Amino acid sequence: MVTAVQAALAQHGVDDEIVVAGQFYPRGHTGGMFAGGIVGADAGDLLGGVAGGIGLGAGSLAGARAADAAAGLPARMLIGVSSTKVYGFAARNRRDTPTELLFEAERAGLTVKVSQRVNVRILELIHAASGSRIELEGNRLPVTHSGDVISALRG
Repeated sequence: MVTAVQAALAQHGVDDEIVVAGQFYPRGHTGGMFAGGIVGADAGDLLGGVAGGIGLGAGSLAGARAADAAAGLPARMLIGVSSTKVYGFAARNRRDTPTELLFEAERAGLTVKVSQRVNVRILELIHAASGSRIELEGNRLPVTHSGDVISALRG
């Protein structure tokens, strides 16, 4: 992921060195998925048979997409951290070089707030002077490296 974000920065003409990168979602993505799954499964159960399972899957996807749309961010993002900045890119997956730069935030003056949830960590990047914030959630699975990004930002 570091290599992918580094390549994306180079494509944008940014000369900076990424030290850590990880995969994140908009805040609310996982909660939307759970809520949508419950509603979809209940609706499918009313029809009987395999409809409950189909409703669960469809509802989960719809709930996650609705939460992402409400957040105004793409469903998947790669977040890269350098010694001076935090970069956010829209990403199809963890391996491909992302193309769309979503944000670039100076680490100086940035407050990092982390909350723990059952299966995700909520990462808030708050610019103290303006009060603007970027709210993300990272999966606890090690393969996403969200914990590494959080550690680097806290450290």
